[in-house]
Amino acid sequence: MFESVLVANRGEIARRIIRTLNEMGIRSIAVHSEADADLPFVREAVESVNIGPANPAQSYLDQAQVLAAARATGAQAIHPGYGFFSENAEFARAVMAAGLTWIGPSPEAIVQMGDKINARNLMETAGVPVAAGTREPVTTIEEATKAAAKIGYPVMVKTAGGGGGIGMGVAHDEGTLAKAFDQASRAAARFGGTAAILLERYIERARHVEVQILGLNDGRVLALGERDCSVQRRHQKVVEESPSPGITPELRERMLAAAARAGAAVNYRGAGTVECLVDADAQDFVFLEMNTRLQVEHPVTELVTGVDLVAAQLRIAAGEDVDIDATPRGHAIEFRVYAEDPKRFLPGPGHVTAWVEPSGEGVRVDSGYEAGNTVTPFYDPLMAKLCVYGATRAEAIERGRAAVAGFTISGPKHNLPFCAELLDHPEFVSGDYDTGLVSRMRS
Repeated sequence: MFESVLVANRGEIARRIIRTLNEMGIRSIAVHSEADADLPFVREAVESVNIGPANPAQSYLDQAQVLAAARATGAQAIHPGYGFFSENAEFARAVMAAGLTWIGPSPEAIVQMGDKINARNLMETAGVPVAAGTREPVTTIEEATKAAAKIGYPVMVKTAGGGGGIGMGVAHDEGTLAKAFDQASRAAARFGGTAAILLERYIERARHVEVQILGLNDGRVLALGERDCSVQRRHQKVVEESPSPGITPELRERMLAAAARAGAAVNYRGAGTVECLVDADAQDFVFLEMNTRLQVEHPVTELVTGVDLVAAQLRIAAGEDVDIDATPRGHAIEFRVYAEDPKRFLPGPGHVTAWVEPSGEGVRVDSGYEAGNTVTPFYDPLMAKLCVYGATRAEAIERGRAAVAGFTISGPKHNLPFCAELLDHPEFVSGDYDTGLVSRMRS
């Protein structure tokens, strides 16, 4: 096992990784920008290095600075968390070239799954269900119009690279296709560095369900259950739960088997996620994409399986055998607590004047801030993840209501009122909801 690990990230995920490193007796090393110097993750690490100004391009996304910090502190490995460098094959190769261990899948797996078109084609070859769609990059509206006519409306238009729902749009006819294609093209050029667009058949009443996989050193790929991520705003997740209340045991079994095949197809090692769209009416699914990293919502899987996924990542990266019992038990729900307006979901950074986390049986809070810190506009507005666990979904919801009511945040705007609203919404309470729930709540 490693003696020292550098965490190339910030906020709640850096703090969460550092917690496991400290528990395992591994020297934890944090890197931070000038704007983040007072955040808890910096204080809780055994060692920390200031790597530059607030602008991520000059700090967290400065490859040379991060590697210099690793050399200066004698780090043996680098954990990228999620975001930033986590799915950057070039950085993974640079880490390995520097003689350090990359805590993540191989650069080859990152490349294979990073391009949605390539990933889609690869999964189809591996026997994983995919939606009708384009097998080659679409770069002009003329190509898109022909492809959409062949696929059949409605179609989902999205960038071939990138994630987080950036640039996604739904087209119901040629008129809306032009708008969606233009939006995706601009997002692709801005975030993906390529103008390649992917079109797929859009499932009208879909659930977004993903499977947590763990690729072991002996070649096996374990599927550790699923998470339902259908509560979204602007195609971005805000609440996740496990198990999904919208799929049958038979569908779950097929999804988990397909996810394991997906991981095996790219010789996957470490923690990853296979995302799917589920047709709630037909009880069928198609592959959406694969995230070659630890997910924001990994705590719900940890709560229902009892597996520390960060510890598993570390052991796999160190070449150790991992023998776990990942049988899911009970029900877990995660609420992403954002510094944002709870009605329009626009960022609302500010100085934290009060921060009181809830506690109690079945309550877990992964937070990146505390009273006296400032949520700046430079980074993602995620402040914390409020997670609840119960023997049943009904018990988890009740504990969620109490935990949301008991979470006090003053200063920045926050979406806790939305979480409370959701917990009383009939569709969510019944479990019979889809990705359009938040839009219906705000219409």
